[in-house]
Amino acid sequence: MSDPVVTEIKTKLSGERKEFKCELLRASTGEAVVIYRMPHDVQLEDVFLPKDTVSIGYFWEQKAFNAYHWIDDKQDTLALYFNVCDNTRISDKLIEWRDLVVDVLMTPDGLCRVLDEHELPDNLEEELRHYINTSRDDLCRDPLSRLAEFDNLSRALFSHRTN
Repeated sequence: MSDPVVTEIKTKLSGERKEFKCELLRASTGEAVVIYRMPHDVQLEDVFLPKDTVSIGYFWEQKAFNAYHWIDDKQDTLALYFNVCDNTRISDKLIEWRDLVVDVLMTPDGLCRVLDEHELPDNLEEELRHYINTSRDDLCRDPLSRLAEFDNLSRALFSHRTN
């Protein structure tokens, strides 16, 4: 039996929306974990993600980010990608969140890269800018511990999953 399908809806600051159909792996009050397979090859900075790379998406209503743990067929980490976000809402059929532009990319070697800060609008409200900067700084603290945390989370999910 396949996992239930959930739609992830990402809304950018510009109002542009993107939708992704994912398999729901786990859900509880205020959080969800989904799986998505990359439909094509992706090159992000110096990270290459081949078609069918497994993306495990972690979403929380009360956190200032969501996370995508990209793993290979041996369940080894290819990269960990965080979106600074807000307004996350999770239901049994939808995961909706607002993308606040700034992303953080971590690789197994412990490198942490902040992406897209240059795309923040000049007229961004000061309170929102502070929220983004604080979230970015929190995410970039101790990347090796973050990588280990998500590696453990994803391995635990797959060890309990039957196909």
